[in-house]
Amino acid sequence: MSVVTPPPYNPGAPEAPAAAKAPADKNIQLLAQLLKSLGQVVQTDPGKLKLVLVCLLCKGHLLLEDAPGLGKTTLARSLSQLLAVRMKRLQCTPDLMPSDVTGISVYNSEEHKFHFMPGPVFTNILLADEINRATPRTQSALLEAMAEATVTADRTTYKLPNPFMVIATQNPVEFAGTFPLPEAQLDRFFMRLSLGYPDEAQEIAMMMAQLSGHPLDNLKPLLSESTILALQADVEKVTVSEALAKYIGQLVRETRNQPGVRLGASPRGSLALMRASRALAYLAGRSSVSPDIVRLLLEPVLGHRVVFRDATLSGDDRAEFWKQLIARVPVPDFAKTDGKGK
Repeated sequence: MSVVTPPPYNPGAPEAPAAAKAPADKNIQLLAQLLKSLGQVVQTDPGKLKLVLVCLLCKGHLLLEDAPGLGKTTLARSLSQLLAVRMKRLQCTPDLMPSDVTGISVYNSEEHKFHFMPGPVFTNILLADEINRATPRTQSALLEAMAEATVTADRTTYKLPNPFMVIATQNPVEFAGTFPLPEAQLDRFFMRLSLGYPDEAQEIAMMMAQLSGHPLDNLKPLLSESTILALQADVEKVTVSEALAKYIGQLVRETRNQPGVRLGASPRGSLALMRASRALAYLAGRSSVSPDIVRLLLEPVLGHRVVFRDATLSGDDRAEFWKQLIARVPVPDFAKTDGKGK
């Protein structure tokens, strides 16, 4: 099998000429405006902000993992403010109870029966700030909601609003008083991102933007609930060939065969990688997925689903792991013809 290596796709770079893309429409322009507005509040790599939109388009949940003060909560608040949907914030602490998340039944003395009072999870976007400060019992209250978009209480199952998205933040530096997320909980998150420190120009721009107030105060909703649902439906029209699905499967299976890995990515990881690839292709104006897009999403989609034997691996070592994994899986020949996403 010959190995074809197309040029890498950079989500933060200018888009390809219109002739090489599917026709742009109003929805694509709205997403571009949404991305621009996010960038005015959160000074970071535009490619990472684009991955946040990928998560939204895939009906996925997002885990933001970074040191304090790097804009995790600001990013979540900015996204919710740009969407004309309901948003609730949950500050996770060790004394938070599962019923504080899902809701509680309250007795009505006049009617002589219990009424269910929905908790903060009954919203379109739930910001779970510092999720690893909640106890495992409370963290598990989100498992059903994240996997099935339902909540079961007192033998009754309630549907959550559509769209529904959990954006959770955690600080990987300070571990005092925290409870690490178990693998089952991590696997419910569609993607894990780290914003990192801004460069010099971004940090100056951030300070200048807040001389007379916070940019968050000026954000106006751009996408309605119905528009979000329409965009999510559009993403499902992006085609994925059988050859590309095989390539995704080979990449995911390769994570299970490495000596330094204790637990490789599950089939849920394969499905998530395929869905994310379709969304990123859609944002680029493409009508089909190409291998370069798949490779770009490997670490954000699969990184938290792979358990390494050495838990102290540095970021550089992890980056090298993904680089070597990509090199071991040959790119299918179809990339010469139908893999360009034209």
